[in-house]
Amino acid sequence: MGMKLFIKEHISFVLFEILIVLFILSLYWLDGFRNMSTAIYTMIISLILIISFLGFRYFRRQSYLNKITNLPQTMEDALQKNAKSPEHFQTESYLQELYRVYQHEVQVLYASQNRQEKFLNQWIHQMKTPISVLELLLQEEAPLDKKSVQEEVDRIKRGLEMVLMNARLEKFEDDMQIEQVCLKQIVNATINENKRLFITNRVFPETHIEEGLIVASDSKWLKFILVQFITNAVKYTFEQNKRILVTATKAGSEVKLTIRDEGIGIPKSDLTRVTKAFFTGENGRKTGESTGMGLYLASEICEKLGHQFEIESEVGVGTTITLTFQ
Repeated sequence: MGMKLFIKEHISFVLFEILIVLFILSLYWLDGFRNMSTAIYTMIISLILIISFLGFRYFRRQSYLNKITNLPQTMEDALQKNAKSPEHFQTESYLQELYRVYQHEVQVLYASQNRQEKFLNQWIHQMKTPISVLELLLQEEAPLDKKSVQEEVDRIKRGLEMVLMNARLEKFEDDMQIEQVCLKQIVNATINENKRLFITNRVFPETHIEEGLIVASDSKWLKFILVQFITNAVKYTFEQNKRILVTATKAGSEVKLTIRDEGIGIPKSDLTRVTKAFFTGENGRKTGESTGMGLYLASEICEKLGHQFEIESEVGVGTTITLTFQ
């Protein structure tokens, strides 16, 4: 196969060389040179030189030709080095770089698929709890407790919202729409949508945000981020009659939104890892309801939107999350 490829590649070169020799001999013929034996000798010497050159060239390229004519069995075959000429060295460098790009894309896709699968399995497991509670409520002979049903429905709705946002995160740029957002309006809307969560846990929100405070963000994604922060603040405030304080301040071109709770706080050993995917930590094990994805998704969305995101916490005192808008 290597020889056939070499001949196909150089047949035009041989014909061109023969054409040049014939052209030079025709010039001598027109100039009056009529010695046929010299002409034949010249053609034979030219052919010998051409064949010798091509033979040497084939010998140097044999291993490379064999490599590219045999179909690879694995992607690692692209890393073999058989080049002898600068052109083939460059070709092999190109293939090796292409292999590295391919490997990187495969690893990214594999990590994304693995994360999605793991999250979905964990999410399905979490959704079994509210469904089981609803089944128990329906089996009771007493009148249906609508408040309890609503709590479980709200839990399922929050779970569905998270899994949908996780799916959309893969195509975030297509779904993003930056606009001027009234910060007080979106914070109040988020709190009102989760008022049953506050009432059930007997935690009270307080907001201190100026009316005309505007930030550049995506209202849908920003609301999702705020839901994660507020839900965590309520979920990890075990004592009743505690507060969640939401404030916003403007300093120059920056606006800082702060969400502070009076909950159990985050241990220092967990603080640097709470934004990693599937990390539940000590607090997550206490509630048994954490997927470890809420703060991870919030962190990813903040990075894509260009918002800075910081967490400060002290065990027994509470947690403060600061979101900075440029």
